[in-house]
Amino acid sequence: MSVTIGIRRSRRAADRWLLTVAALVVTALVLLPIVIIAATAFKPAAEINAYPPTLLAAEWTLDNFARIFRDLPFGRLFVNSFVFAGGVTLCALLFDSLAAYALARIDFAGSRLLLIVIVASLMIPFQATLIPVYQLVAQFGWVNTFAGMIIPRAADAFGIFFLRQFFVSLPRDLDNAARIDGAGEFRIFRSIVLPNAVPALLTLGIFTFVNNWNDLLWPLVMTTAPEMGTITSGLTLLTGPSGIIPYGTMMAGSLIAVLPLAVIFLIMQRRFIESVATTGLK
Repeated sequence: MSVTIGIRRSRRAADRWLLTVAALVVTALVLLPIVIIAATAFKPAAEINAYPPTLLAAEWTLDNFARIFRDLPFGRLFVNSFVFAGGVTLCALLFDSLAAYALARIDFAGSRLLLIVIVASLMIPFQATLIPVYQLVAQFGWVNTFAGMIIPRAADAFGIFFLRQFFVSLPRDLDNAARIDGAGEFRIFRSIVLPNAVPALLTLGIFTFVNNWNDLLWPLVMTTAPEMGTITSGLTLLTGPSGIIPYGTMMAGSLIAVLPLAVIFLIMQRRFIESVATTGLK
C-alpha cells in the first residue's frame, strides 16, 4: 500500500513539474514578441539593421520615441483611438444587450428565424461587406468623422449571440415577479437583467475594446486625413516613399499602443477573470 501511495505521489509530482515547464514555455513564447518590440524600440537604427541581429540593445536610445511624436500627430492619434474604441464599445454594449434581451426574454413571431440570420451573418467575412458599407457611409458624408467610424460598428452579431445565450440562462421567475408588480419590459431589462449580466457585459466590453483598439483595416479605410486616424492606422504613415520602414520608430509606437491595454488589464484582471469564469458557469 505504501509503495502504491509513493508511486502516485511521484506521478503527481512529475505531472506538476511537466505542467509547470509547459506553462513556462508557453508564457515565454507569448511574451517573446513583446520583448522583441520593447528591445527594438530602444535600439538605434544602425543596430536594428545590423547582422546578425541581437535581442537586447547594446546602446539604448530614446530617439525612436522622440521621432514618433515629431513625425506624427501621435497625441491626437492616441485620443482618436480611445474615442473610437470606447465609442464602439459603449454602443455595442447598449444595442447588443437590447437585441439580446428581445431574443432571449420576449416571445415574438420570427424570433428563432431572426436568431438564425444573426448567427449566419457571423460566417460573412468583414472584407466582403467593406465596400458597400463604405459607400453607404460616404453617402452620409461621414468619411473622416467619428460617426462614420463608430456607427457601422454600433452592434455586432457575436455580441448579440453571446449576450443572448447568457440572458437565456437567467431564471424567468424574476421577470414574471416584476411583471406582476407592474414593471414593463424596459424596467425589467434595466433593473433585473442588466445587473445580473455584469460578468457577461464586462467580458464582451473588454473584447470589443481590445479588438477595435487594435483594428487597422477599418480606420485605415474610413480616414484619409492624418489627424483623424488611430494609432494603428497612423503607424502606416511612417513608411517612406521608397518602402523604407523605420522599424525602431514603429516599434516605439507599437509599444506605446500596447501600454493602455496592459494597464487596463492589470487594473481589471480580477474582475475580468471572475467574469470569464462566471460566464462559463452560466
